[in-house]
Amino acid sequence: MTTNRNSVESRASRGQDGAIAVIGLSCRLPMALGPADFWQLLRTGTDAITDAPPGRWDTAAPEDTPGVRRGGFLDGIGEFDAGFFGISPREAAAMDPQQRMVLELAWEALEDAGVLPASLRDSRTAVFVGTLRDDYASLAGQYGEQVITQHSMTGLNRGVIANRVSYYLGLRGPSLTVDAAQSSSLVAVHLACESLRSGESTTAIAAGINLNILGESAVTEERFGGLSPDGTAYTFDARANGFVRGEGGGAVILKPLDQAVADGDRVYGVIRASAVNNDGATPGLTVPSREAQRQVLREAYEKAGISPSDVQYVELHGTGTPVGDPIEAAALGDVFSAHRAPGDPLLVGSAKTNVGHLEGAAGMVGLLKALLSLTHREIPASLNFETPNPAIDLDGLGLAVPRELTAWPHPDRPLVAGVSSFGMGGTNAHVVLTEAPATDPAAGGASGDASEPAAGDARPLLPWILSGRDTDALRAQAGKLSTFAATSEATPADIGWSLLTTRTTFDERAVVLADGKDAFLAGLDSLAEGAPGTGVVTGNIRDGRAAFLFTGQGAQRAGMAQELYASFPAFAAAFDEVA
Repeated sequence: MTTNRNSVESRASRGQDGAIAVIGLSCRLPMALGPADFWQLLRTGTDAITDAPPGRWDTAAPEDTPGVRRGGFLDGIGEFDAGFFGISPREAAAMDPQQRMVLELAWEALEDAGVLPASLRDSRTAVFVGTLRDDYASLAGQYGEQVITQHSMTGLNRGVIANRVSYYLGLRGPSLTVDAAQSSSLVAVHLACESLRSGESTTAIAAGINLNILGESAVTEERFGGLSPDGTAYTFDARANGFVRGEGGGAVILKPLDQAVADGDRVYGVIRASAVNNDGATPGLTVPSREAQRQVLREAYEKAGISPSDVQYVELHGTGTPVGDPIEAAALGDVFSAHRAPGDPLLVGSAKTNVGHLEGAAGMVGLLKALLSLTHREIPASLNFETPNPAIDLDGLGLAVPRELTAWPHPDRPLVAGVSSFGMGGTNAHVVLTEAPATDPAAGGASGDASEPAAGDARPLLPWILSGRDTDALRAQAGKLSTFAATSEATPADIGWSLLTTRTTFDERAVVLADGKDAFLAGLDSLAEGAPGTGVVTGNIRDGRAAFLFTGQGAQRAGMAQELYASFPAFAAAFDEVA
């Protein structure tokens, strides 16, 4: 069966009004502190599963319990810059680290989207966060009433994970924490998209978070029978024997596609549709339903106006369990196999083989992987796959598991992907993604404006403006920018524009003036080290208002501002108007 680009685009266009653009990403995952790190981990086939960090579970999860001490872990989950968010040390100590991390993820995703957080204040921006754990509350409970403070009620309440973001940013849209077990974060994305489509909100922050703080939680899952005894996720493989725990979180910034295009936003991918249902009555509370999974898939693609024949990749729920994997594979085969030509299997894989099962945040991890795969036009390998599970007839179902980094099967067609996430109580979610639409570089909006001055790189000097809450933060920003700029293909003018227009300015500030990338990097490195540097000016802003001083006394000279006039059209136009 063949498909042409026009047929896909015409079907997708029927749902254009409901298309949702993903304009910003952030994540904290094992061995990956951001989307760029996560993509590098995925494309290189890195396995981030390790033993639990020393001291994480000193009194629980005995060493001889199979699989309990293996997982994908973060370092320093207790670290938090409370002052940045205006939170006192006492209140920060009472806050679930999941609250703290979601604050950070939301801020970083907005920065990635080029959205000034202050510009959203009092707007109908929504916050939906998926999670299922409250380990920190359980841990605090072990110490009795002596640790209860005036901040404990808000600090330990799961609902406040979302509400804290809305409070800090001053957002007026819906704000709720979603618990649908393991499908929580993808259900949160679904609810965020529905809120945008209905007009209830104008922008949405969707996130997922999962931190494995309490050893007893791992023991509970082992005694349930869900964990892999050898601490390895064998998704769709004959060795599949359970899942491996993971921790971390991620966030996306969502906006109606038409608005994102009009605003000139960078688009990572487009959510064409999503669907959610429940298994209903099955042989057991945690036994998945092939029929329900089949229904949620069909509903999602019907809503998207996209034929299953056009889908090239599905990011699986793919936990690596002996019961769940065959049911998921069968449901996919029911929906996709009849629409595919011989020799054109649907590629499927699972990020759980890289970073573990993030449970309430698992769907967000799958969404991020699919979006990065669309953006980079590559599909990473699904790890630990050698021999198909004998209960999964991959050929008969029209499925294939990539064992190495591969190109999309049909790069000449619009790229289409799906993401699945299923909860142990039967709540199923599926999201349909397409690649970002082609944009006109000459169009207006942020992207067009950023590169508008054709001679930007030919100017004698350009400013890069940085700021932080304090000196240490400012130096850290300089170090991060130096690392980025050293490998980025962005021009100095584009970077300068983004720093000026898409970053919040704090009181501790610096300007690096330079005439080329090497000079900028030298200035940034000096700033990061706290050393004097050529073209580096630092200071603290006590009053944000601007002041101008006209000295008189003959300070003017012939040709004054001539270079400025020749280099900056805005200055030249203003000068001509005055003249």
